[in-house]
Amino acid sequence: MLSIKHHSVAYGQSTIIDDLNLDVAKNEIVAVVGRNGMGKTTLMKSLVGMTPTRGGEVSLDGNDLSGLKSFQRVRAGIGFVPQGRMIFPTLTVRENIETGLAAVGEKKVPEDLYEMFPVLKEMQNRRGGNLSGGQQQQLAIARALATRPKVLLLDEPTEGIQPNIIKEIAQTLRRIRDERGLSIVVSEQVLSFVMDAADRILVIEKGAIVHEESREEADQDKIASYLAV
Repeated sequence: MLSIKHHSVAYGQSTIIDDLNLDVAKNEIVAVVGRNGMGKTTLMKSLVGMTPTRGGEVSLDGNDLSGLKSFQRVRAGIGFVPQGRMIFPTLTVRENIETGLAAVGEKKVPEDLYEMFPVLKEMQNRRGGNLSGGQQQQLAIARALATRPKVLLLDEPTEGIQPNIIKEIAQTLRRIRDERGLSIVVSEQVLSFVMDAADRILVIEKGAIVHEESREEADQDKIASYLAV
């Protein structure tokens, strides 16, 4: 579904990601884990077109996205939930979701989104800034799903979220995958979340994939050693 070949990103003279290769299958949840500063956010932003790449190819369902701007990649089927959620605090819940709909030329919030996130329906007229961290994360995911993506990218979705809500977010991602039939790539540092959510776990270090395991066979101690400071 998502194919990344020889992907490179640099800021000035500093290479952040160098010759990264990754294929994500249809209906697969892939977690990219690593410490801060190892390239996770740069990878996510470059895939959605927010950060320019230096080389390589990104294709979605066989279509090359490499030359497309962010809004064009969204229309092509890339959904993005940024680090820190980045909802619009002064807009209502409904208006936040409508910003996602606008990207694909729709206006009315689909009922199936509210069915997936009932709390958002209850709070649809409340300002986004008045929601809890977990509710804001649900809103950010709903806004991304409003664009009808084929692949959903989430950058550190557990950041600033209470531990008891983290498990719910993992369950939500698996439900989204099962009910909507899309692929998900999530960058993360919280290993318990990754073990709950992902089918496959990749470790990124200095912009390169240095380790890969399926969740069923994952050696948690080994993965944790990469995350240790």
